[in-house]
Amino acid sequence: MSQAEVIVAKNQPISRTKAAEPPVSTEQPSLSKPQRKEAKWELVVRGSILPLTVLILWQIFGSLGIVSKTLLPTPYAIGQAFYDLLISGELFRHVRISIWRAAVGFLIGGSLGLAFGLLVGLFRKFEQTVDPSVQMLRTIPHLAITPLFILWFGFGEFSKVLLIAKGAFFPLYVQTFLGIRNVDSKLFDVARVLEFSKFKQITKLVLPAALPNILLGLRLSIGVAWLGLVVAELMGSSEGVGYLILDARQFSQTAIVFVGILIFAFVGKGSDSLVRILEKKLLKWRDSFNG
Repeated sequence: MSQAEVIVAKNQPISRTKAAEPPVSTEQPSLSKPQRKEAKWELVVRGSILPLTVLILWQIFGSLGIVSKTLLPTPYAIGQAFYDLLISGELFRHVRISIWRAAVGFLIGGSLGLAFGLLVGLFRKFEQTVDPSVQMLRTIPHLAITPLFILWFGFGEFSKVLLIAKGAFFPLYVQTFLGIRNVDSKLFDVARVLEFSKFKQITKLVLPAALPNILLGLRLSIGVAWLGLVVAELMGSSEGVGYLILDARQFSQTAIVFVGILIFAFVGKGSDSLVRILEKKLLKWRDSFNG
């Protein structure tokens, strides 16, 4: 080898072959059935720490007389009032009529909200005609419109169901409208290339893309329906959980008032949990941050 060849060989970089690194797996390891059960129990324990601590301190302060039992009865007294109402059958009667009112009002208002949200989201002319009036009505509070409902429809079931439907209408309407308008416009270009019909665009493209917003609107509508139920039953009723609270307040039965409040809380939480289960099943395809 000549001297020039030696110099060139020294100046050339030496290529080093690196060992192929194994690909980094981004998938979370699947848990076995016992591990999933243990994880669920861990979540239950974590979620129970704060409520149990509050209940224990509440009972101690009430038993020691630090807090007036008339203003804030102890958890034991509230549990005793719940047991008495349950044994007498009065609690079941009030809960049944309240759930019926909330369900009927939600079905009417939610169905109309979903239908109008779809029409406004899909058709620009329909939006320009209907949406300004709907947005104006949305800002009217329940308490402001309640006297008008009483004058028009009296204290019967129709006015109560209508008030609940009014509250359930707007969250589903707004979220359905936003969900449709947030659909990527490029998907419509793909649909035109594939020659989708209008019906196929709605069922295969628009609704699946807008489903997260629609389910969020469903959860919000259920919550507002329960708020509307409280207002409807407090404005004048002879049965229902709202009437139970109002009647107990007049006789200073604070424990029964708490029973009614807890019923609203637990039934509302139960209905919200059902929607969350539905959300998990329908939105399995969505890869979102879990915290």
